[in-house]
Amino acid sequence: MAHIHKPVRKLDHEGGIIWLTGLSGSGKSTLAKSLEHALLNQGYTTCILDGDNLRQGLNSDLGFSSADRAENIRRIAEVATLFATAGSVCIVSVISPLAEHRNKARRIAASLPFYEVYISADIETCKKRDPKGLYKKALRGDIPEFTGISAPYEAPTNPDLTVNTAQLTHDASHSLLLEFSLGKFPIGNLDSM
Repeated sequence: MAHIHKPVRKLDHEGGIIWLTGLSGSGKSTLAKSLEHALLNQGYTTCILDGDNLRQGLNSDLGFSSADRAENIRRIAEVATLFATAGSVCIVSVISPLAEHRNKARRIAASLPFYEVYISADIETCKKRDPKGLYKKALRGDIPEFTGISAPYEAPTNPDLTVNTAQLTHDASHSLLLEFSLGKFPIGNLDSM
């Protein structure tokens, strides 16, 4: 049997992780999608790991206990590290409520570029947005251990970037995040390595 060699596109940027953290309804998923679209249009290899999607597949066996939340973040960090090692800019969009878990994610990424981005919106703004109706359910008691209502969210004390979506429009938030990302992962960065 003949060996078929398929051409492989050379990556012109370093892989790494952009870890978006914030309350449900803060705008993480929306910004992750718009960032990925913009980076793809500029020639980047990207992927999104979205917490909601991962909870339906890879992490569907996990609940919301303290141990399960820690394991959820560990698994996401391991997968993000695999993508980043392969050269992708991996955009992680996950509440990741505890600083301890986010710090562990950074340790898992080891020497790879890892940038914590706090998608900041106060709880009242998130309740008003409530795209999935989760805050209403949590306030009725239908969702136990809901981050920001009956479970804590520890805002990052020293994130690499803060995007306050309660004060900025989506376009302004997107521009801020895109400019930051382009500065951290410049095209042509691998030529000097």
